[in-house]
Amino acid sequence: MIRVFLVDDHEVVRRGVAALLDAEDDIEIVGEAGTAESAVARIPALKPDVAVLDVRLPDGSGVDVCREVRSRVPELACLMLTSYADEEALFNAVMAGAAGYVLKQIHGSDLVGAVRTVAAGQSLLDPRTTATMLQRLREQAGRKDPLAALTDQERHILELIGEGLTNRQIGDRMYLAEKTVKNYVSNLLNKLNMQRRTQVAALAARLKADQGEGGDRTGG
Repeated sequence: MIRVFLVDDHEVVRRGVAALLDAEDDIEIVGEAGTAESAVARIPALKPDVAVLDVRLPDGSGVDVCREVRSRVPELACLMLTSYADEEALFNAVMAGAAGYVLKQIHGSDLVGAVRTVAAGQSLLDPRTTATMLQRLREQAGRKDPLAALTDQERHILELIGEGLTNRQIGDRMYLAEKTVKNYVSNLLNKLNMQRRTQVAALAARLKADQGEGGDRTGG
């Protein structure tokens, strides 16, 4: 039996979803809430298998509820139910640990299937959504570490540019042809989304300064 808790501030919607799910032999509604506060208070005590959460609640967000209750009941599967195809809310829901995200326009049979899917420990995100999430995560990682996409050789060249060396001087230092260095520099610019060599030099200087500060903090 799949134990389900419903969270939606609209009583009519809640009753409709409850009636739909309760009609199934393998699903049982164990509780309902119309606010984030009530949901956070009741879900951990009832320990349902699935929480169907409205994204927008009068006193908060279903995403926050998901994050909070999963910190207390890690095995809980949260299925976000919303009227809006909001990419920001979707991303936040995934980051909060939601197992699925469906629109309220979903057919009844599909909602039942979605509950069963997340209860079985599977994710319910379509491929397009998953691709969007992965791309956004990669972009965030890139912002945290601008050098993440660079090879060791490219990182070394970036450091030498920061020291003010020309392509010829870098080639001499690294035993590379000047044309090869030029190609590396072009790749650097592309990967860092920069247009000018001076931008690379400024980045190298900033990274060196950051490392210096980190060293000072570590040493102190």
